[in-house]
Amino acid sequence: MSQGPDPDHVTFTIDLTVEEARRRAEVVAALGPAWDPVAVLRDEEAAHALLYSGLDAEQQRIHAMLVAAGVLPGQEPGHAASH
Repeated sequence: MSQGPDPDHVTFTIDLTVEEARRRAEVVAALGPAWDPVAVLRDEEAAHALLYSGLDAEQQRIHAMLVAAGVLPGQEPGHAASH
């Protein structure tokens, strides 16, 4: 801790690196051994494709505009491939 120019306030820092590592380990442990992140990503992409399927021309235009603006995710490379 260091005393700043204002005697009524004390400046201090906290390193949360260890706490964040512990939190992440607890999340992975809670997910359990059956958790398959690739399958989850594939299912999420299938849901995304289904959600935006069947759009009419105006809806497709609006969707493309929102993707271009970064409001909605597009189909960037790196998505899970189906086997």
